[in-house]
Amino acid sequence: MVGIVIVSHSEKLAEGVVDVTKIMADGCPIAAAGGLEPGVYGTSFEKIMEAVESVHGEDGTLILMDMGSAVMTTEMVLEMLCYDDVKMVDCPIVEGAIAATIAAVGGADLDACYEAAVSAKDMNKL
Repeated sequence: MVGIVIVSHSEKLAEGVVDVTKIMADGCPIAAAGGLEPGVYGTSFEKIMEAVESVHGEDGTLILMDMGSAVMTTEMVLEMLCYDDVKMVDCPIVEGAIAATIAAVGGADLDACYEAAVSAKDMNKL
């Protein structure tokens, strides 16, 4: 199954997104990489690397980020890991995570999970 990583400047936000996805798609390998340490905002190279390694399997991994240095730090992690089957996704972090995890639990491959996450950009809320 495709693994998912949520990268945020906020530990609580990353963990909250993971919690919400488990309501909709329990069983999907998903990990939070938020904040620098408890209560400190920022992005941690080590947390992102540990999160990717914890969910990465033969079906690959998607990484959803909130903004700014979360993207830049994730890029540095991916350069270090050299995985061919890890993709960063430009999408709304909550809606994209839910769409991607539902697709993953349904057996979708990495590309289909990526497309599900990206499609969240067009999701209407009203």
